[in-house]
Order: sequence, then structure tokens, then C-alpha cells
Amino acid sequence: MNLADALDIHARARPTHPALIDGTLRMTHAEFAGRVRRMAAWLQELGLPAEDPVGICLRDTAEHVVALYAVARSGRAILPMDARWTVEEQRNIAHHFGASLVLLEADMPPLPGLRCSAPREASAVDAAAARFASDAEAPFVLSLSSGTTGRPKGPLIAHRHFLARFRTHWINLGLNGRDRFVCATPLYFGGGRTFAMSVLFSGGTLILKPPPCTPEELVACVAAERATSLFLVPTQFRRLLALDDDALVPLRGLNLLFSSGAPLSAEERRIIRDRMCPRFFEYYASTEGGGVSLLTPDDIATHAETVGRPVFAVEVEVVDAADQPLPPGETGLLRYRGPACATSYHRDPEASAEAFRDGWFYPGDLASLNAEGFVTLRGRHKDMIIRGGINIHPADIEAALNAHPDVAESAAVGWSSPEFGEEIAVFVRLVGPADQAALLAFARSRLPRPKWPRAVFVVDDLPRNSAGKVLKRDLAMRLPRL
Repeated sequence: MNLADALDIHARARPTHPALIDGTLRMTHAEFAGRVRRMAAWLQELGLPAEDPVGICLRDTAEHVVALYAVARSGRAILPMDARWTVEEQRNIAHHFGASLVLLEADMPPLPGLRCSAPREASAVDAAAARFASDAEAPFVLSLSSGTTGRPKGPLIAHRHFLARFRTHWINLGLNGRDRFVCATPLYFGGGRTFAMSVLFSGGTLILKPPPCTPEELVACVAAERATSLFLVPTQFRRLLALDDDALVPLRGLNLLFSSGAPLSAEERRIIRDRMCPRFFEYYASTEGGGVSLLTPDDIATHAETVGRPVFAVEVEVVDAADQPLPPGETGLLRYRGPACATSYHRDPEASAEAFRDGWFYPGDLASLNAEGFVTLRGRHKDMIIRGGINIHPADIEAALNAHPDVAESAAVGWSSPEFGEEIAVFVRLVGPADQAALLAFARSRLPRPKWPRAVFVVDDLPRNSAGKVLKRDLAMRLPRL
């Protein structure tokens, strides 16, 4: 099926049920399905090549959500683009992936050399009578997995892949048609877009509360809209934790509070469950493969250092450099496969050959897998620090420093060294008065000598991407030469 088929079902079965809330705008499922059909009919009238994606470069509004489903309804692949990017960044992505049209806000400048338009709804045709193809194998989204400059990567994911991801949301997370889900992340971001579309596919209610939004405003939205579910990235959780317990009370009534995009620390997981919501889950997922594993509230009590166990129909292994499975507890490259996983990167055979092998996807994460199936992330393979020929996992260094009561979070990176190849540098964000010398001594007291940091740098904040992941390359570029 085309995933937009579900919208027509809800328009008939529950026409007056709220589908989308965006501030004062309230849209029923009948109204939402009608708007999607009209915009999809307009896209068809344009005569765009069916094989070319359509870029969506819009702000986080109801119109953006309509456009997502309208492009899918028309049989073309969605190319997500961030309205916050520069014109050059937007053009780079659209040109690289061959977009035949880019949907822009009316007040945004057009992209040189590309066909651009503000989204519209067809008025001259009977959209209710329009005919659209329903093909589960048709491309659904080109979901970007890297930045806007250099060599961007995007797996071309079909409707059937996304349907499998929605199943995981129902089976493992319990996200379904009874939900009133608050989308508090940008719709360009894979998590925000996927969960928003999943709730609408299921017949639930989507409530938009995107950034910029203060922690107090977000909690007020949850209370005012009687929300049942909320997805946040780690940065948002850390800002909420700065509020007192009374301010967080509305979150305790959620049926589902969950995190993804970047791992939290074991202590953060416990605190979020205890202070915010007893039904807190951490969902480890990727752009290319969807959900991988889930850490449940019960598992936090005994396995808070992990990202849980594999979700429904996903097989996970940890392998060595020769792709041979490693015994439980040993660290190696994580790989997984399942019905939601893409099989290649669009227009990038070289990157595809590296990441997709023999039916498995290799996300580039280092991990260990215990005998019970719990997955522990050990960092990124490319973030591995090699000091004097010894492989050092940044996560080990970060765990040592994060144990200091004055450290909020840390990021260890390789520091080019003429003597050892790489030294270890650590950037920390503080919540107390510790100085650099004290932090360095603390880390060295908890680590074997080969893992001793060369220096600790205190920063106001750590640079992150839209998923909340720390940009270690940006940190490494700040380091002086040794």
C-alpha cells in the first residue's frame, strides 16, 4: 500500500476525530486527508518525473505535515530539507539527489538552477476523484544520514520499509491511534518526521510544538493538550531536568515518554524515569534501518548502561574485522537486519558497499552484546582513538569523567600527536566549580595509564546536530597543534 491510503480510511471511519493541532489550528482526519489529496493532485498536474524526489524545505507547521503525505500520495519520494540551512546548503542537497521540485515557504529565496514553489492545493480539479498509485515498493523518503556539505548520504526507503517501522512503534512502543502525540522536534529531523507520520497513519492526533520552545512551554503544552506521548532528544531532556519536580508533574501522566537520536548516560536514564515519567523508554534507531533496540522502564533498573534489547523482527550481531560474530561481552562492530532496513544509499555505490553487506547494515557503531541480548554502545568506529597502536573507546574516557559530580557531560576526541599518533582530549560541560587540573587528575585516577587524557577543556556547550548528537569533528578542529 501507499502509506497515504490510511488517511482516506480514517477520513471515512473517524472523520471528526482530531488529526493535527498546530497552535490554534485544529484539523480533523477528514480535513487532513482532503488537504493531502488536493496537494497531491496539484503535484500530479505539474507533470514531475515519477523517479525524481520532491524536496520539502518548509517550517515546522501543519502545511509541512500535509506536504509530507502529499508527496508520498503522489507517488514521489520525499527529500527532507531544513529551512534553517543556508541557500547554498539547500541547493547542494536538492541538486545532489536530483529533486525535480523543491517546496519552499513563500518568503524564502528560490534555489538557483532548481524548480521551486510554495506548496499549493489544487482547486481546478476534483481531488476526491483523483487516482493515485498504491505501491508498497515505491520510494517513500530519501532520509539524509549525514550533513549538508561534502558528500551527503541518503538511503532510499520504500513505503514497505516505513510500514515495518510503524509496526515497531505499535508493538514495542505502544504508539497507536489512541495517542495524542506531541512532536517537539523539527519535522526535518528523522525522528520527528517518522513519529509524526506514524501517529497520523494510525489515526491518532499529532500536536506540533517544535523548537524554539522553552522547557516550561513544552510542559504547558503537554498539560493543555492532554497529551499521551512525547518524543525528545537528549538535549531537550537535559533542559527539562533543570526544572524542579513540581514543574515536571504534567509529564508523569504520559503513557509514553521516549528518547532517541543519541544515547543518554545510565544515570540520566534513571533520573528521567524517576523524576519525569515512570513510563520512559530509550529507543536506539538509525536513519537507514529504523528501530534497533529498546530499553524499557523495568530494564533501566538493571541494565541502565545499555540501549536495551532488539525490537520486533530485528536481528543484531557484534562482529570482528572479518565480519565474524564475537562472543558475548566483547566489543566490535554492530550490524543488524530486519524488514524496516534500507538496502543501499541513493546514487552512492561506494558508501553502499561499505555500509550494506550480505543483507546486513553496518551503522558504524561499536558495541557489545551480552548473553541476554542487551546492546551496549561503545562509540562510533570512526571516533575510535588509536594511541600508540592501542584502540581506545571514547565512551570509556567519557564514563570516567561523567562520574565527577561537577561534570554534566563530556566528549573525548583524538588529538593528532607526532609521538603517539593520537593523544586523548576531552571537552566537558560543567554544572559545578571544578577546574581543569582537578578534572584531569580525577579522570586519570579512574583509568589505566594508556587511556589517560592529555588535557581537559571546559566549554559552555557541546556542538550538536539536529538529532542531538555531539559533533566530535567540530571539537577536534578546536584543538591546538601538539
